[in-house]
Amino acid sequence: DEQYAAHSQPFHRVHMQAIAARVQTSFLGRSVFCSALSVKRTHTPFPAFSRRHRTPSFAVMSAADASLCGEVFFLDGFAQRQWDNPDYSGAIISFDKAEFTKKIHEFHASGDYPLVDGYAPFCKHLFVPNFAGAKTSTLKITEENKKNLCSGYSARIPAELPVLTRWFPMEAVGEPPESKMLDIILYSREQLIKENQAMDAKHAAEPILPDAPWGIISIKAQDAAYELPMQPITMMRNSMIEEGGSGVRVDRAQYDASVAYWQDHAPIIKGQPNGD
Repeated sequence: DEQYAAHSQPFHRVHMQAIAARVQTSFLGRSVFCSALSVKRTHTPFPAFSRRHRTPSFAVMSAADASLCGEVFFLDGFAQRQWDNPDYSGAIISFDKAEFTKKIHEFHASGDYPLVDGYAPFCKHLFVPNFAGAKTSTLKITEENKKNLCSGYSARIPAELPVLTRWFPMEAVGEPPESKMLDIILYSREQLIKENQAMDAKHAAEPILPDAPWGIISIKAQDAAYELPMQPITMMRNSMIEEGGSGVRVDRAQYDASVAYWQDHAPIIKGQPNGD
């Protein structure tokens, strides 16, 4: 019959219809809703991946995904590299993802940890005590340790251009201590959509973002309760949105401040660098 014929079609000709789900979770005693986006599935030999989420374009937000979203913040896929990649060239986070997201909401809701303006209107920072046990990820360059510096080309993800970086191998300088603070770097949901669309043009993938207004895109473990300069190469890359940046032009004064800091510092990396 017709119903059987429809179900017997080859898999690559079956399309999932639009799906909408409302997943209810709770942060700080308040009900919070995160939307699963409507998606359509077509056959492809390999799933298409979003720049930040590396999630198949046909995926629907699961209950586990929803636990990474609150009323104000969500844990963006770009930041999840710091949990999922043991060779991430920055602060490795071992704290539970959902509990981490909940804790950030609690700090912000207390009123003692406001959002701080970043390098562009879509960027904010939240400086909180290091509750996650993250280790300091940079080291000052000295006459004694500069012989341990390495350099090479790497990219954060395959879609981005490899860039030249330098670093201290952890095995050469030893494991760093825990930092005093965490710099929670936030991008607006609108900016993440804009960047995803610019990168997804190369991969035919649809970004999947929760409804919360701010995405946690990176966590820096540091002692200072203020923003440290991003690396000069990051500023250069940020000027090219189609190559994984944010589309913000280089500010010469900020660039000079970045050079002054990173001329005397380098990241500590376990394993190989990955473009950060």
